Amino acid sequence: MDIILLQDVQNLGSKDDSVNVKDGYARNFLIPQKLAVLATSSAKKVLAENQKQRAHKEAKLKDEALVLAEKLKGISISIGAKTSTTGKIFGSVNNIQLAEALKEKGFDLDRKQIIIKEDAIKIRSCS
Repeated sequence: MDIILLQDVQNLGSKDDSVNVKDGYARNFLIPQKLAVLATSSAKKVLAENQKQRAHKEAKLKDEALVLAEKLKGISISIGAKTSTTGKIFGSVNNIQLAEALKEKGFDLDRKQIIIKEDAIKIRSCS
């Protein structure tokens, strides 16, 4: 039986995959649990339209992110933190502090959009 998965199912497939499973597995488990629907022609059309809309939305988000990344390319931010005599930081610098510092420079970013990479951090001690 051909079905379209509505959610990720372990050892079967990911969301929006069209898979072929045994009839009993589909009728008795996947469909009642709202994990899948029958792969009818109308369901396939709906799936194709959803994938088209999702691709358009993802392309738009990617373009916006690239524009923002280009604006942020030359930006340098300094965040103060207490350090020991050897230069080791007490605590940490987190996404919230970075979002606040970027907001002061005129960039309105959500803290969940910020990913800290180890090689992007430069520690400068002020003696």
